[in-house]
Amino acid sequence: MTVSPTQAPAPALTLTGREAVLQALPEHPAIQAILKWNAAALTDAKFAFGELTLTVDSTQIRAACAAVQAGGYNFFEDMTAVDWFPFSPRFQLSYHILSHRLKERIRLRALLDAPEPDSEPSIDSITPVWPGANFYEREVFDLFGIHFAGHPDLRRIMLPDDWKGHPLRKDYPVEGYR
Repeated sequence: MTVSPTQAPAPALTLTGREAVLQALPEHPAIQAILKWNAAALTDAKFAFGELTLTVDSTQIRAACAAVQAGGYNFFEDMTAVDWFPFSPRFQLSYHILSHRLKERIRLRALLDAPEPDSEPSIDSITPVWPGANFYEREVFDLFGIHFAGHPDLRRIMLPDDWKGHPLRKDYPVEGYR
């Protein structure tokens, strides 16, 4: 089944897996932009509830954002993180991006782990592509401890500077460190 890029499939349609999504939505502008840029960087995909989620290699997130931006997705809406502890990869970053021209939203997703057990996870900042990501990245850094390489001002945004730990991590003590 091929779907027009200007007419999204019915919300009841659910596609799971890279190949299923690529086969059903070959003309989708976000998919075309990612495949044109670097097909190998697209590791997984899902279409559910009328929204497309593209999982990209975490080492390529900045370039993937630039690729979808060049493909017509002109507005960074927000980003968030999920801690899947004790599973691996532990962290998921979700970037919500809009196209006003196409009237649709996509989600770019990156999965990452800390390189070593006692080190902090790190990913490239997307602020060079979308400056509006600045405070969202600071919030994720503050609450999850994920470092954003190349961020212009990576420091705590919600908690005091002397706060120990990152309270939205699943291994954070319920009553905090004492």
